[in-house]
Amino acid sequence: MRHGQLFLAGDAAHIVPPTGAKGLNLAVSDVFYLSRALAHFYGTGSSDLLDGYSDMALRRVWASVRTSWYLTNLLHRFPDSTAFDQRAQEHELEYLRSSPAAQLALAEQYAGLPFEPVGGSHTG
Repeated sequence: MRHGQLFLAGDAAHIVPPTGAKGLNLAVSDVFYLSRALAHFYGTGSSDLLDGYSDMALRRVWASVRTSWYLTNLLHRFPDSTAFDQRAQEHELEYLRSSPAAQLALAEQYAGLPFEPVGGSHTG
């Protein structure tokens, strides 16, 4: 998400499948992290947050990619699916319907993770 002094955010830096509808949320989080890093750099002269921008933003991007992948596999039928694949998909959907813990985990990932604090890590 960075090349030299060029910093990218949102769709310029990553594209997430539409199943998760996360593009705008990720763009906002990218801008949050980048603006915080730029303010820190211009306020202190330290580039530590700019140097960590890509890693921090990409943790959130990959969490969204994972959620989109999960929802795609859960909610769509694929022509090359076997009978086993179909039963596993049906079982996963039933598990999600019946498990408050599974619902909470999906809701946390889908609704969005909290922003990482400076110097912290939230991998979700």
